[in-house]
Amino acid sequence: MKLLPLHHAHDIRLVTRRWKALQKAAGMKATTLLTVDGHPVLALETQAARTGVPAFYLSTGVHGDEPGSMWGLLLWAEKNIARLQRDSFLLLPLLNPVGMRLNTRVDHRGLDLNRRFHLADDPLSTAWQRWLDGRELKAGLCLHEDYDAQGCYVYELSHGRAAIGEKILARCARPIRPDPRRRIEGEKARDGLILHRKLPSNLPGMPEAVELHRRGCRLTMTFETPSEFSLDDRVATQMRFIGTALEVIVA
Repeated sequence: MKLLPLHHAHDIRLVTRRWKALQKAAGMKATTLLTVDGHPVLALETQAARTGVPAFYLSTGVHGDEPGSMWGLLLWAEKNIARLQRDSFLLLPLLNPVGMRLNTRVDHRGLDLNRRFHLADDPLSTAWQRWLDGRELKAGLCLHEDYDAQGCYVYELSHGRAAIGEKILARCARPIRPDPRRRIEGEKARDGLILHRKLPSNLPGMPEAVELHRRGCRLTMTFETPSEFSLDDRVATQMRFIGTALEVIVA
């Protein structure tokens, strides 16, 4: 099934318009964390999240060369307006608009945002931290893509006794199956799952998922689709991951 015309892959104005329409339809509150080159970095919260109900955190667009994850979150949200009206969600649909427009990993300053979420002197990270202060999170899903991937995979950082990432990957293994490699990004992997029970050490900076965990989110999952595969397949797999992860976590 055709999900997305290829020429719209990095059309951030279209994406922003659709999110603003979705915000109104779902009754969400929008906060502009930052404006970069005329493009807002939006942070959205559902009505339940505004009342303090522990929230699911979903984000994408940290790296501008990963459009499949950006569109996956948008299309999932458009198909789940009733759930957004009912349940507690925090949504960050495009954290790096200029990078996405230019199809580059880094932001408008040439910096990798996913190494800077801990900083107190970075305009985006400080606005992000301030927006998150005092919120209780059920789980964090950070959506990405990987140029070298041979299938989809997930980093799971959890205090739980049993890993759930493998179960989620098995259920959402269409149209892209889990990455078969036993080592991914230098780490041990099994059926697409890279599992961490404690905060990784010796990081070159602080990724979003790790900073979320450090701030009290007990389960974070960083999901990656292979950016050299079909865009439609990547978008569909991102959508399936979101839906499946929410089902498994709630259960």
